[in-house]
Amino acid sequence: MFAKLAFKSLVDRKGSVLLTVLAMTVSVFVLLGVEQIRYQAKESFAKSVSGVDLIVGAKTGSLNLLLYSVFRMGSPTNNISWQAYQEVASNPLVDWAVPMMLGDSHQGYRVLGTTPEYFSQFSYGNKHKLSFAHGQAFNQLFDVVLGAEVAKKLQYKLGDKLVLAHGVARNSFSLHKDKPFQVVGILAPTGTPVDQTLHVSLAGIEAIHANWQQNRRSGVNQDPKAITAFMLGLKSRMATFRVQRAINTYKKEPLLAILPGVALSELWRMMSVLENTLRLVSVLILFAAILGLSAMLLASIRERKQEIYLLRVMGARPWFLFVLIELEALLITLLSVLLGIVSLYLTLIFASDYLATEFGLFIQIQALSTNAWYLIASILVAAVIVSAIPSLQAYKRARKG
Repeated sequence: MFAKLAFKSLVDRKGSVLLTVLAMTVSVFVLLGVEQIRYQAKESFAKSVSGVDLIVGAKTGSLNLLLYSVFRMGSPTNNISWQAYQEVASNPLVDWAVPMMLGDSHQGYRVLGTTPEYFSQFSYGNKHKLSFAHGQAFNQLFDVVLGAEVAKKLQYKLGDKLVLAHGVARNSFSLHKDKPFQVVGILAPTGTPVDQTLHVSLAGIEAIHANWQQNRRSGVNQDPKAITAFMLGLKSRMATFRVQRAINTYKKEPLLAILPGVALSELWRMMSVLENTLRLVSVLILFAAILGLSAMLLASIRERKQEIYLLRVMGARPWFLFVLIELEALLITLLSVLLGIVSLYLTLIFASDYLATEFGLFIQIQALSTNAWYLIASILVAAVIVSAIPSLQAYKRARKG
């Protein structure tokens, strides 16, 4: 009976109710959208690299090493010698080692010089290995393997040729035009910085920087003198701290070894200020919408003198009117929450490719997080509490009438 009466009352005032529902739907959409993006961004962030026990680079801050080696952001302070890499890689406790060389780019995307082992040893998420959507790993000097986003954004396909640029600027004037690379592989999407990277061999990097005009090609196939960083997989997790200490105290040159998981957690904590700011803005928007709901119901009480009088004549008690107004507020809020969730999923379905391409946000269609359900419960409770003001107004008017 309560629900039927409340529903009919809302239908009678459908104009103002519709506006209130729209305002609350937008607020719920923003709040849940921010929470969904935050949750999945954090998940994706933490899974950018897995199965790697240590990342080694020149002596610098652990976050800086993580940023340029995993996220292809920033610049290394120094290189490390090939000899140091070989000595560490030959440690009996090391299972595998993958060198990395950065410093070149192509239309704003970073180029990573590495070895074919990178494609078999590097993993992300829950230890997912890289896989090829098309083609294969490089095996010739001027072969290049593209990340999924690079291929999609620049519309490259197998067999296309491209030119690398010296440095990481989007508009570089130092192009290696005389040494074009040919696309031989395109990786499947990973939702990590790998998608935004071009992969070439270490020899290829050496080749484009060698002075071929003086016929110094003989040096191309030699090992590089220096690399930017390297990743290590150990035979036993128990040996992690022992190997890390040995690298950090390496006497021939200053090296730094970091645990990727620890550095990722530290980096995410630094971003908590932005995360909390987004949450605060969303909550304020929702709070304003709930206050609007209360104001709408309060204004309706003044317009419903006749309705309240009739209900009283029919025997309705003051508490009946109190519950009726609360139920109306709850119905509006429930409808807004439902529309907000539907809008969120429709947006994710139709805009996920655009978000990935334009903003680098790889948002998957998945169930709402536990925090999102807590937020929905908080919205309902807040709506009931704030609606107590017009409900009390109706209660007092009924007692007087």
